[in-house]
Amino acid sequence: MTDLYNDIRPYSDHEVSSVVDTLVSDNEFIDTLVALSGNRIAKWMPGLVRLFARRTMKSQLAGVRTVDGFQALVKPRLDRVVEATSYFSYSGVEQLDPEVSYLFVSNHRDIVMDSAYANSVLVVEGHRTAQIAIGDNLLQKPWVSHLMRINKSFIVKRSLSGPKQQLAASKQLANFMRKAIVENQGPLWIAQREGRAKDGNDRTEAAVLKMLTLSRDKAFESQDEVLGKLNIVPLTISYEIDPCDAMKARELVCGAGYEKAPFEDLESIAQGIQGQKGHVHIHFGTPLNQPSLSVLEAVSSIDNAMAKNYRLFKTNFWACEALGHAIDGSDRDAAQASITQSAFIARFDELSEAERQQVLKIYARPVLNLMASKDRV
Repeated sequence: MTDLYNDIRPYSDHEVSSVVDTLVSDNEFIDTLVALSGNRIAKWMPGLVRLFARRTMKSQLAGVRTVDGFQALVKPRLDRVVEATSYFSYSGVEQLDPEVSYLFVSNHRDIVMDSAYANSVLVVEGHRTAQIAIGDNLLQKPWVSHLMRINKSFIVKRSLSGPKQQLAASKQLANFMRKAIVENQGPLWIAQREGRAKDGNDRTEAAVLKMLTLSRDKAFESQDEVLGKLNIVPLTISYEIDPCDAMKARELVCGAGYEKAPFEDLESIAQGIQGQKGHVHIHFGTPLNQPSLSVLEAVSSIDNAMAKNYRLFKTNFWACEALGHAIDGSDRDAAQASITQSAFIARFDELSEAERQQVLKIYARPVLNLMASKDRV
């Protein structure tokens, strides 16, 4: 039988052993693990450290034969990252059925940690882990692609240039996701827009939802009926501190003229995992379960859920005040903080004034979005 999704789907259990062997033999993968571990000896004896790291990794992966087995191996490392967060909390998951496959449409602030925090909650609450959408722009190294796909990631082709190629890739992705939901293969996670919301503005791109409707059977379904069958759940993640805030501000100030450095996304991934995040909260919204759901209705519902369910911290209100916005002092005082106001502002001392203004706008945006959503009611 032809595998229509072979180039984008997560790896299956029968592929795990060969993928593990490929990873262990990849020098760049081993060197990256060594670099992330902070091993100082590697600078002076890279060959010896690489040999030791490869043997250690081979030993750890020796018994891994399934995707679940690989995720079980990764889980303690993910748990340590979550535990290192100043405070992590979640809400809303109690309204979800562990036996149902949902499509989580999430705001997107961090390349790896957004979905990692979501999966951490799902595991704790007895749900299956989600298959995660990842853009092929992030898969610049073969080992990165292998690592993501063995960890239940599926690929979004963003690097195609021709309209026909783009349309074919979108249909393939829509059909893959529809099949996963219909066959109850477990939940899926996608971002509400292409790429991270570097400006802090969590707005759903209609094109993302329109893509999902490409799976419809034109003879029997309307676009609205397709979205109503996908068990869409708005997912909102809130960071008190964005570990990549300065990097995002610099890029936004440069605008269209900004050029990414080689492997800059990998640096963002490392910073997102290791950097200070303060309090992180994730909220699982109410499923958009209805027989018919238009693209515009879905966009509006998701955006309103994002604005209302975003956990505001004092850092958000401090940024608003620094920019001269009028805020409700009682809301600010009720918000939580793991950092002092002076320490928060000091994070941006080395930025230019334009970059400082931009980073404050990133933190202020969720407050402004909530105020705007209240005005629309």
